[in-house]
Amino acid sequence: VSVSHFQAKSCICHMCGAHLNRLHSCLYCVFFGCFTKKHIHEHAKTKRHNLAIDLLYGGIYCFMCQDYIYDKDMEQIAKEEQRKAWKLQAFTPTVVSHYQCTMTGIGEKYSTWEPTKRELELLRHNPKRRKITTNCTIGLRGLINLGNTCFMNCIVQALTHTPLLRDFFLSDRHKCEMQSPSSCLVCEMSTLFQEFYSGHRSPHIPYRLLHLVWTHARHLAGYEQQDAHEFLIAALDVLHRHCKGDDNGKKANNPNHCNCIIDQIFTGGLQSDVTCQVCHGVSTTIDPFWDISLDLPGSSTPFWPLSPGSDGNVVNGESHVSGTTTLTDCLRRFTRPEHLGSSAKIKCSGCHSYQESTKQLTMKKLPIVACFHLKRFEHSAKLRRKITTYVSFPLELDMTPFMASSKESRMNGQYQQPTDSLNNDNKYSLFAVVNHQGTLESGHYTSFIRQHKDQWFKCDDAIITKASIKDVLDSEGYLLFYHKQFLEYE
Repeated sequence: VSVSHFQAKSCICHMCGAHLNRLHSCLYCVFFGCFTKKHIHEHAKTKRHNLAIDLLYGGIYCFMCQDYIYDKDMEQIAKEEQRKAWKLQAFTPTVVSHYQCTMTGIGEKYSTWEPTKRELELLRHNPKRRKITTNCTIGLRGLINLGNTCFMNCIVQALTHTPLLRDFFLSDRHKCEMQSPSSCLVCEMSTLFQEFYSGHRSPHIPYRLLHLVWTHARHLAGYEQQDAHEFLIAALDVLHRHCKGDDNGKKANNPNHCNCIIDQIFTGGLQSDVTCQVCHGVSTTIDPFWDISLDLPGSSTPFWPLSPGSDGNVVNGESHVSGTTTLTDCLRRFTRPEHLGSSAKIKCSGCHSYQESTKQLTMKKLPIVACFHLKRFEHSAKLRRKITTYVSFPLELDMTPFMASSKESRMNGQYQQPTDSLNNDNKYSLFAVVNHQGTLESGHYTSFIRQHKDQWFKCDDAIITKASIKDVLDSEGYLLFYHKQFLEYE
C-alpha cells in the first residue's frame, strides 16, 4: 500500500480537487477522497473498498463498521512513517512534499523538535499543562445576552456541561448531511462546544445560534422573554431532526426508534397503564419523553398529600421537614394511580363498552439524562401566575421506585421501599439547575452547572461565579438535570 501511494502524483481529492476536508486514502487502490464531503464514502460504496486511512492522523476507517479501527501495529507503522518523513524533510524537501502528504496530510509540515537548553529551563519552571483537573476552569465561559436571551443562555450552559453530549461534539462525531451546513443547528452546537472548551475566557456571543433558533423554531423568534423549558424542548427537537443523518437509519432501543445522539441521551419511555374498573383489564402504551413535567403544591391542580410518614424520614437523600415538598413527593404524585371518573370513560377492549378506569404512569425506560420540569408557570382561563413553592431536590436520585418494574411495590398510591433498591442503572447525579427569578411578566433566568464533583458555578449570562452546594440546593429550581451515575466520570 505504501509503495502505490508513494507513487501517487498528488494528494488531493480525486473528485473535487480539494486537499483539505479530512482527506482519506483508499487502502485497496490509489484514490484520495474528502471525508467531510463524503467523496471517499462514494468511492467505498461504488468499488466496495471498505478500508481507508486518514491522512492527517493515520487512523483506519472501516465503512462497514462506520467507525475508526484501532490497531496497535498500524499505529506503530504510522509513527515510523512519520519519523521517516521528518528525516527526509531535513534532506530532500521536494521528495517529502509528496510522501509526507500521504502519511501526515497535505499542507501539514512536521519537523522534529529538540528543546534547547533555554526551552528546557522554561519547561522546568513552568510545569503547568492544560488538562482537566479538579481546579481546571476549561469549559466555563459566559454568554452575552443579546436582548432577553437569558432563557437560551441557561439551557446552552446545561447542554454544554452534559458529559456524553460534550464527548460527542468534541470528538467530531457529527456528519452533516444538510444541503447548507450553515443552516444546521447541530453544526452550530459543534462549533459552540469548540468555543466553550477552547480555553478562551472572554464571554461568547451566540448570535449564530440565536439566528438558527429563530429560523427553525419560529415561535421563539423575537426579542421578547421566552420560556427556558419551551426553548429546551424546541432545541432538542431541532437537534434531533438535524442529526438524523448521524444514525444511518438504525433503529435504537428507545421509544423514538432513533439512534441520533439526542435520543441516545435524552429520550426515555413513559408507560401508561389504563385499568378497567369492571374487568380489571389493563391497556398499556409507551410514549417517548425528553423531560417530565411535575405539578407543584399551590397550583390549581389538586395536589395529593404525600407525607411518607413521620418527620425525619429520608427518601432519596431528602430530609422531610414538616411542610417541605420534595422532588420525590412530586414524582410519587406523578406516578400514583389516578381515577379518571365517569366523565372520562374509556372503551375497554375486554368489556367492549365504555367503563370507568384508573390510569397510572411509570418509567418503562430511563434516559441517560433525566430532566425534571417543575411547573412554576400556571396559565389558565382565570389566572396567569408563578408558583414559588420551595421544592427540595437531592444531589443523588434513585428512580427505582418509579419504574414500571417496581409498580407492584406501590399499593393504592402508598409508597413502599422496593427490595431491589441497589440497581445502579436507576441512580442519577445532579449536574445542572435552571432557575427563574422574578414574576411571570418580568423575570430573569440563571443556571448552576457542575464543573467537577462537588464543584459548582453560577452562570448569569456573561458572569460566572463560584457557587456552593448549599447555594444550588437552596435555589428555587425550575429545570433539574440529572445524569446516570454509572455513565459518568470526572
